[in-house]
Amino acid sequence: MSFSKIAVGLCLSDPRLRIRAAIASHLNPSRRHRTEHGVDMPSAGIPVRNFGKSNVKISALGLGGHHLGAAKDEPTAVRLVHRAVDGGISFFDCCWEYNRGKSEDWLGKGLKGLREKAFLMTKVCTHGRDASLAMQMLEQSLRRLQTDHLDLWQIHGVTFQNDPELFIRPNGAAEALRKAKEQGKVRFVGFSGHKDPAIHLAMLNTGFPFDAVQMPLNPFDANFFSFEKMVLPVLVERGIAPLGMKPIGGKGEPVQSGVFTAEELLRYAMSLPVATTISGASDPHILEQNLTVAQNFTPLSPAEMQSMRDRAKPYAGDGHFELYKTSIKYDNPEARLAHEFPIDMQSVEVKQMVYSTTNSGRPFPDVAE
Repeated sequence: MSFSKIAVGLCLSDPRLRIRAAIASHLNPSRRHRTEHGVDMPSAGIPVRNFGKSNVKISALGLGGHHLGAAKDEPTAVRLVHRAVDGGISFFDCCWEYNRGKSEDWLGKGLKGLREKAFLMTKVCTHGRDASLAMQMLEQSLRRLQTDHLDLWQIHGVTFQNDPELFIRPNGAAEALRKAKEQGKVRFVGFSGHKDPAIHLAMLNTGFPFDAVQMPLNPFDANFFSFEKMVLPVLVERGIAPLGMKPIGGKGEPVQSGVFTAEELLRYAMSLPVATTISGASDPHILEQNLTVAQNFTPLSPAEMQSMRDRAKPYAGDGHFELYKTSIKYDNPEARLAHEFPIDMQSVEVKQMVYSTTNSGRPFPDVAE
């Protein structure tokens, strides 16, 4: 079946109405949530929302893991995690390949002694390879994060048109997700990606019982290969937890260019019917900026949302502020190497790979470590 047919078959007849109808129920004004053991946990003013169909509550703002690994040093990263928890963030994002393991390592150290206050997610980087590799990566992630289980384990970065087929095939990563859940090493499972909403729809069309799906959501996306229009309504309809990422465009280019303020973009993303909006911070002042928006959050009106889409439209036609959709700039080298494609030599992880022998004498990390 073609991707266009999959898209038509899965999209709702009126997705905007579906999204608007869901906003009221997802923008939960509650300021408290429960741990996995049912204990009320204050959220320091940040709204909490349901994680999909479950009764689990998570903070409406999440801390992204890639930027955490870009902090100037480990003590800074640990302080960022502590401040995030103190500020009311309970959702923490990470990935096996972020900064070649440094992000998971630093996040684990930051959450030491605070694990019960966190809804911890990381991603596995099989990128089409088999289930045994996924399970090895899971064990390494658990060691780095200093925990015996994850709240959410996701397939990282579905990017290529055959990723759904490779995922669901016999001995594909789908089997690892099922096994990890059965073993109690993960509570929920999902997938992420920022390339093409049609690939997300094809992943959903595999029939695998995903609990969560992560995707870029911002006013530019609403006008260009839109996850908001094509994927979000499907998730809302099925009760799958939508996780928004790249609310400020990945590295803040729309803010630096004066098109939007960071507050406008974060409020837009948080006003959609998502379980959480993930935004990274490598510097304390960025985290404080995000906490201020989240702790004082009020949703934008439908008219305000449309106004922001209209403002973004002149810049969205060629994906100018969404290079993660149109170029290899945001493609992690692990994915491109697995598919035998050229890598981006300017990628953070590629540079870390190149200089690893100079710094430590260690090659690209072995999953068995």
